[in-house]
Amino acid sequence: MKVGCPKEIKNHEYRVGLTPASVRELTSRGHQVLVQTGAGAAIGLLDEHYVAAGASMAPDAATVFAQADMIVKVKEPQPQECAMLREGQILYTYLHLAPDPEQTAALVKSGAVCIAYETVTGPGGGLPLLAPMSEVAGRMSIQAGAAHLEKSKGGMGVLLGGVPGVAPAHVVIIGAGVVGTHALQMAVGMGARVTVLDRNVDRLRQLDLVFGNRISTAYSNVQSLEESVLSADLVIGGVLIPGAAAPKLVTREMISRMKKGAVVVDVAIDQGGCFETSHATTHADPTFVVDGVVHYCVANMPGAVARTSTFALNNATIAHAVALADKGWRRALNDSPYLCAGLNVALGQLTYEAVARDLGYEYVPAEGLLD
Repeated sequence: MKVGCPKEIKNHEYRVGLTPASVRELTSRGHQVLVQTGAGAAIGLLDEHYVAAGASMAPDAATVFAQADMIVKVKEPQPQECAMLREGQILYTYLHLAPDPEQTAALVKSGAVCIAYETVTGPGGGLPLLAPMSEVAGRMSIQAGAAHLEKSKGGMGVLLGGVPGVAPAHVVIIGAGVVGTHALQMAVGMGARVTVLDRNVDRLRQLDLVFGNRISTAYSNVQSLEESVLSADLVIGGVLIPGAAAPKLVTREMISRMKKGAVVVDVAIDQGGCFETSHATTHADPTFVVDGVVHYCVANMPGAVARTSTFALNNATIAHAVALADKGWRRALNDSPYLCAGLNVALGQLTYEAVARDLGYEYVPAEGLLD
């Protein structure tokens, strides 16, 4: 198979779909890999590294899309990239379709076979291709939140960990999954006072056993959520429903009653966000203010630490990329129910139920397209 890796074009996105090591995994199995010139240059992955791994270099994205049987990316395809996809071509990347009807319509129109990292499952449950970026985003959420609590960034002027004689900031983390757990580790490490909310009592019990009296845990309901948010200096939103739009747990009314200069970081913004007041921002212009509350809603947070993120992502994605190249998409998906769960759009059909429901498409089970 000929595998293509274009340069990412989303605002301040420096990650790359394939590292030279991943290219070598593919070329060592007899596949051809075409990488756009400069695709990894921003993070020190130079064209000569790709050539040494067996790749051929392409002068532009149009060449990559025109020649490749499978496109491996990081972020969802932008409109000009969607226009270059063709029927039957495999697209393997993050998609986050539920809050993005325009992208969904373009992918349906293309006839491409679109496999979303964020809905591929694993043998032990969970979302193993989303997890590494959730780990990065969870940790970054505390860094970003701490920075924007500074007065010069629009915050109330509070140091996250406090100092002797002065109380630390109160960090509230909504969701105790991968994002929430990694945010929690960072917040505790920086000395903040931390409250974690979730509806999975077993998960709260696990965190309580690990962190003990260094954190507070609360079962998430309307009352506990409101009380926690109103007392918070920094709120991290890390709630995910796989493939579906994120629930709007923090209402506009709650935001209006928060402390002035408090900060909210919506890590769920790729799926529409879990704050009612959220809308996606970029690294170039990361924040906006609603009712005196600073909102940080960057949709590709891990892109800011692109080198770390690229290697972490490739560790998770390369095995399925090899399977797709070795077997073709039908056989690869037939052989792996976990990879099959990643199929969101194929041959003009919506094959992921939550996305079809959220966007009003007819749902066509993936299995019906694999014969």
